[in-house]
Amino acid sequence: MYKMIALFKNPENPAEFDEHYFHTHIPLTEKIPGLRKMEVTKFKSGSPYYLMNVMYYDSKEAFKEASKTEESKASGKDVMSFAGDLATFMFGEDVNE
Repeated sequence: MYKMIALFKNPENPAEFDEHYFHTHIPLTEKIPGLRKMEVTKFKSGSPYYLMNVMYYDSKEAFKEASKTEESKASGKDVMSFAGDLATFMFGEDVNE
């Protein structure tokens, strides 16, 4: 499995962030072809991070193909519009496979 991990710092307005993230951004992201699953984690207060989303793809190649789609571009454009200054993205592969 290949993973794209999005870490979000604490937003100024958590309720506004949650509204957009869960009702606009997640539905856009779920449409990306090749995305196998997502796991969203909210961190406890006091953490420098607010939320993490781990997105799973079959392989790095599958991720690269998915990234070329209109659905992926729409998701990327959306996240930058509301959380570009909060987001850090990381990529990796499972070592147990």
